Amino acid sequence: MNQIDSANPGELPSAAAAAGAVAAPARRRRWWRWLLAFPFLFAAGSALQVLALRFVDPPFSAFMAWRQFEAWGEGEWRFHPRYDWRDLDAISPWLPLSMVAAEDQNFAVHDGFDFRAIEKAQRHNERMIERAEKRGTPVRRLRGASTISQQTAKNLFLWQGRSLPSRALRKGAEVWYTLLIETLWPKRRILEVYANVAELGDGVYGAQAAARQYWGKDASRLTAAESARLAAVLPAPRRYSAARPGPFVQRRANWIQRQARQIGGPAYLERLD
Repeated sequence: MNQIDSANPGELPSAAAAAGAVAAPARRRRWWRWLLAFPFLFAAGSALQVLALRFVDPPFSAFMAWRQFEAWGEGEWRFHPRYDWRDLDAISPWLPLSMVAAEDQNFAVHDGFDFRAIEKAQRHNERMIERAEKRGTPVRRLRGASTISQQTAKNLFLWQGRSLPSRALRKGAEVWYTLLIETLWPKRRILEVYANVAELGDGVYGAQAAARQYWGKDASRLTAAESARLAAVLPAPRRYSAARPGPFVQRRANWIQRQARQIGGPAYLERLD
């Protein structure tokens, strides 16, 4: 009996090794299954997320959350984003109209991406870079071509990473969410959400918060001039001020007012689906 028992300990390591050798491939197969399933799970989950927000007003956006964490990281413990949802009908028509005039005049007709605007922006930026290199000065005022649909996707769902891999991953996610938004939301809903989540000052998000912060009034009472000034700061809302506009913001606001009237004025919104 003792001989049998003394033989068993020598056999146990080999048995354990054999079991481990069998388990390792099984674990790898499980990981591969999860990796292969992840794109389908992400696609289904994000589609349900976007579909729900067609009917449910978002309580906050990803950009609001990032700004809050950024403030905490800088020791600004009392900081909190200012955000107060208003339906599109409760916002002065001049603000969403000014946003379209400033950022995306083909909003009503494109499917989320304005490829003509992208080509124009690329040609403009190439000229600006070439001129800056000849002068030996920094490049100024490169032009973007993101549509309101893309801006809505980015503000609502994505992050603000600055590294190259992070930006590349974010751009891919932005394309996907833009396609979902354009497929699952009507244009009026896209514009309604954007008018509520766009950053219009440091920590100031949306029409109602901006109207209260800068002019002490309700978003429904914003004038054409005030709306144009809010839209004018959208390229850099933490750098420019709608309440105290400098020469650049004022010139841009005047141009936005002219463009808003040229694309049809408030009647433009009534034609959106």
